[in-house]
Amino acid sequence: MASITVVTDTDGERTPLLHDSQLEYSAGRTEYSSPPLGEEPSTKNSNDPKQRLVSLDVFRGLAVALMILVDDAGKAFPSINHSPWFGVTLADFVMPFFLFGVGVSVSLVFKKAAKRLAATKKVILRSIKLFLLGVILQGGYFHGRNNLTYGIDVEKIRVMGVLQRIAIGHLLASAMEIWLVKNTVVNSAIAFVRRYSFQIGAGILLGLLYMVLLYGLYVPNWAFDVSSLTMILPTSLGASTGTVNCGMRGSLGPPCNSVGFIDRTLLGEKHLYQRPVYRRTKECSINSPDYGPLPPDSPTWCLAPFDPEGILSSLMAAITCFVGLHYGHVLVHCKDQMQRVIFWFISSLPLLILGYLLSVLGVPYSKPLYTLSYMFITAGASGVLLTAIYLIVDVKCIRKPTVIFQWMGMNALIVYALAACDIFPAAVQGFYWRSPENNLVSFSERLLQSLFHSEKWGTLAFVILEILFWGVVAGFLHVKRIYIKF
Repeated sequence: MASITVVTDTDGERTPLLHDSQLEYSAGRTEYSSPPLGEEPSTKNSNDPKQRLVSLDVFRGLAVALMILVDDAGKAFPSINHSPWFGVTLADFVMPFFLFGVGVSVSLVFKKAAKRLAATKKVILRSIKLFLLGVILQGGYFHGRNNLTYGIDVEKIRVMGVLQRIAIGHLLASAMEIWLVKNTVVNSAIAFVRRYSFQIGAGILLGLLYMVLLYGLYVPNWAFDVSSLTMILPTSLGASTGTVNCGMRGSLGPPCNSVGFIDRTLLGEKHLYQRPVYRRTKECSINSPDYGPLPPDSPTWCLAPFDPEGILSSLMAAITCFVGLHYGHVLVHCKDQMQRVIFWFISSLPLLILGYLLSVLGVPYSKPLYTLSYMFITAGASGVLLTAIYLIVDVKCIRKPTVIFQWMGMNALIVYALAACDIFPAAVQGFYWRSPENNLVSFSERLLQSLFHSEKWGTLAFVILEILFWGVVAGFLHVKRIYIKF
């Protein structure tokens, strides 16, 4: 399923995460490819089209590091954890960063117009492999830290997840880049828009489809199984099902939205995420915004499953990949580095403004629903961040402070799988002294909490060391020129 690439030829190239150099095509556009890893540009501020886009590696590595930070330190610092439903926090920017980076990568990978059918076949195969890897990692087979068990009832396996959403975005963005690019020569801003007008139209249509379904689909009353849950409402003791009263359209709340309705209908409630973020809302937790016991008057839907990476929300999430395509196109067609910075910044501002205005007009930020305002504000933030990193790393060539993120970005998939999905920590915890609690991972975290005289700050120190550890591991793989990709 995965392949390990060992680069031995100093003239070789390594393509971005999730992509293959054999898929590249060019339809009259300027080529932009990558030099051997580890090589610095021969001159500062070089505009060599073969110069590697180091900032994209740094951007991708920063996204992985942020995911580790918010996942492992989010319990100690709920303010950086995912927003319980409405609103946006640091954690809520991580997924859009990944999707945006995929879009930029796709625009750089496909450079040769020939063999589009073969390229499409490889994209589909790669997306399927990535989707299946996501099911394996996040479907429930692995039980994470502090749980030395594994295995999942296939009737309850989770279908959607982070890598699954990335696979969908990668598939749609790649298909658009292969098939929906005109042969127009780009010599002006109008020609640039004309060249990618089909892609713009496809993105608008996809967004309209999402909005029509989100606000127009009728959500009936529905029931869910609570017999297998470890946490049940006091009012439903002994009950085997819970009932949620809806019978409405256009709701954006947790119980009656179209996103959840489509997932329950197409996937089934047993195949959804069983511990959704809305269990941290005030209605469902006395420790809100953290998880906690149910309040006495909590509604039934607090126990209902909901997938934050659902089918309908993944369609809107794919538009973040399309935005990334635009930034990649600017990179391809603009040879001057400062022009790229200006165009990227100009492109980011309207996204941020639209996101803010939509929230003011009543479209709230919501990662679980991937609302239009959330898509705009996070895509704009992704553009601003990439622009800043590009200016520092590729224009000013200040790379030493970001080298760990660069290494992590070069092997983002393996770091994500082993660290962010808790595969490596869980494996290390399997070796313990007399009691499962006496393992190296838990001992290290307790030691830091003791040294800092604080559970919160000790946990944060542990997570920072964890990120540095994976940066060193990624650096070792880079020195050995080993890159694991799909």
